Amino acid sequence: MQITIEHLNWRGEGVGDGQTFRNVLAGETIDPATGNIIQASIERIEPFCKYYVRCGGCQLQHWQQTSYQDWKKNLVAVALLKRSIEFPVAEIIDAHGAGRRRVSLHVRRKEGSVVAGFMAARSHDLIDIDQCPILVPALQNSTDVARKLGAKLGDCEVSFTAADNGLDVSIKAERKIADEQMPRLAGLVTELHLTRLTINGNMVAMRIMPVVSIGKALVQVPPGSFLQATKAGEEALATLVVNSLGKVKSVADLFCGIGPFALRIAEKAKVTAIDNDKPAIASLAQAVRLTTGIKPLKAEVRDLMREPLVASELKEFDAVVFDPPRAGAEAQVKQLAKSNVKTVVAVSCDPASFARDAEILVGGGYKMKSLTAVDQFKWTSHVEIVGSFSR
Repeated sequence: MQITIEHLNWRGEGVGDGQTFRNVLAGETIDPATGNIIQASIERIEPFCKYYVRCGGCQLQHWQQTSYQDWKKNLVAVALLKRSIEFPVAEIIDAHGAGRRRVSLHVRRKEGSVVAGFMAARSHDLIDIDQCPILVPALQNSTDVARKLGAKLGDCEVSFTAADNGLDVSIKAERKIADEQMPRLAGLVTELHLTRLTINGNMVAMRIMPVVSIGKALVQVPPGSFLQATKAGEEALATLVVNSLGKVKSVADLFCGIGPFALRIAEKAKVTAIDNDKPAIASLAQAVRLTTGIKPLKAEVRDLMREPLVASELKEFDAVVFDPPRAGAEAQVKQLAKSNVKTVVAVSCDPASFARDAEILVGGGYKMKSLTAVDQFKWTSHVEIVGSFSR
């Protein structure tokens, strides 16, 4: 028996005869029992990662670049069409850059040894890997470091961030760490050349504060803080945001994190930056105090999901930028739709929630002016979006 793959769904899985399959392309003929390719697409290429077929991380290394990028742009266009919004998506920006600067690894004790890596596709089976080729060079030994930590801590999840000055490590350990273990664990910071080690939310030791450069500022990174996956991705998104604002005097940057947009916008306009993440806001405020050559930037803690800025509060801003979590910013967008803010720039990591928020803005009288997809999670179905709207 054989079937033909009709199309790829939004997860990057092939659909044929009502079934879904990984590592296939539209038009290919496959054996549904094994998933083996009987007749391959001319768009198929050789994956560059030796773990690709088994690993559940990347989905699309086997697809040539042009068609892959068109498909990714189409994810955004289709989500908007479902909301009756038709707008051309600009040429997608490849923002993989030097690779991903963040990674989370599963670590488990298995048959007398410690393994570290990613879960297999559609499975809880852990694949032990020696290195991941999509990571920045600074993270290429992350699996070795994770195994050494797992040998001390047992089963855990180890998250790495490649800061500008070294590796920051945050661990979720399944068992509680005894106080008497802490000195020995603290020694790993020096032994493994880490900037900082945090376990279950508690900082064990810090050799040097991990920092990242953002525009003219040097920002301390709180433990477990959100950063865009790639440095190139952050820069691409920020450039799109700043360029979309045009000439403005006062900007609100909502869901601002540690300030990847706010600090760059502040080079030309006054900024009020708001987020519910207290450590991130504290880091941003400190960076502002230590940075010269920027306009006033005020950093505030506020839960915009529960307490969005209302229309009367938005009067003081020429423009608003928002970059919410995957669920979008429905409550805040409803207030924006009632406001007189001239320019709104929406950043999103989810086409469906972006389209919903865009529909609310359009319903409130805004017109979409630009729409760009950014590919920093390359070879996956994830896509970043920047859309600008004006009254």
